[in-house]
Amino acid sequence: MGSIISMIIFTVGVSMIVKGVDLFIDAATWIAERTGISAGIIGATIISIATTLPEFFVSTVASTEGLSGMAVGNALGSYTCNIALIIGVCSLVKPIRIKDSFFAIKGIMMLAYLCVFFILSRNGIIAHREGWLLIGLVIFFLGVNILEHRNKNRNTEDKKKGHIRLRDIIINGIKFALGSFFTVYGAHLLVDSGVEIANILRIPKQIISLTLLAIGTSLPELATGLAATIKGQQSISIGNVLGSNIINMSIVMGASTLVSKQGLIISRQTLIMDIPMAMLVSILFIIAGICREGVGRLVGASLLGIYIFYLLIIF
Repeated sequence: MGSIISMIIFTVGVSMIVKGVDLFIDAATWIAERTGISAGIIGATIISIATTLPEFFVSTVASTEGLSGMAVGNALGSYTCNIALIIGVCSLVKPIRIKDSFFAIKGIMMLAYLCVFFILSRNGIIAHREGWLLIGLVIFFLGVNILEHRNKNRNTEDKKKGHIRLRDIIINGIKFALGSFFTVYGAHLLVDSGVEIANILRIPKQIISLTLLAIGTSLPELATGLAATIKGQQSISIGNVLGSNIINMSIVMGASTLVSKQGLIISRQTLIMDIPMAMLVSILFIIAGICREGVGRLVGASLLGIYIFYLLIIF
C-alpha cells in the first residue's frame, strides 16, 4: 500500500510540474513575442529556463535535505535524457534539420560545461566556491544569445507587436505566479515520494534520480520538443535542449552546491559511468548537428538505443 501511495504522490508531483511549466511557458513566450525575439533564442533562453525549473527545484530541494546523490543524479540524468531520449524521439517522429548558425558554439559550450563539471568533481566533492564558478558560467551563455539576437536583428525587420493590454498583463502575471507555485510544490512532492519509492524498492536514491526523477522533470522538454517538431519549429526544440543542458550544468548544479552545507558530494558511479555517458551522447549529437546539419532517424535511433542500454546497465 505504501508503494502505491508513493507512486500516486509521485504522479501528482509530475503532473503539477508539467502544468506549472506549461503555464510558465505561456507567460514567458508571451513576454518574448512582445519583444520580437527569434524562435531559436526563445527556445535557448526563455523556454529552456522555464523547462529547467523542475530540475532546478528538485535538485535544490534534494540538496537542502542532504541528498546530494539525488541532486546530481536528477540534473545529470536530465542532461542525458534531453539529448538521448528527447532528441532521439523527436528525430524519429521527423528528422531534425539544424539551420542555427550558432549551433556549433552552443553545442561545444554545452559539452565544455559538462567537462568543467567533471573536472571539479574528480575529488568527490564540489565546494561552495566551485558552485559560484558553475553559476558564473551562465554569463557566457547569455552573452552568446545576446550576440545571436543582435546578429539576426541586422538582417530582419523588427515586428511591431501593437499595444499591450492591461488584461493580457494580468492574465500572464497570474499564469507566471501559478506556474511557479505548481512547479515548486510539485518538486517537493517529487523528491519526497522519490525517496520513499527508493526505500520501499531498496534501490539506491541516485538510481531513482537518474531514471524516474530525471525523466519526470524532463517531461516539459519532451512535450515542448514534440510540439515544436510537429509544428515544424525544430529550432525551438534544438535551442531548448542546448539551453536546458547548459543551465543544468551551470545554474542547477551551482545552486545545488550552494544550498548544501557540505557542498555537493559526487559518487564514484557519477564519475565512471554517468558523466561519460552524458559525454558520449553529447558528442554524437554535436557531430551530427555540425557535420550533417541535422539529426536523422539513424542517429536518433542510435541515441535512443544508447539511452536504453544505459538504463539497463544502471539497474
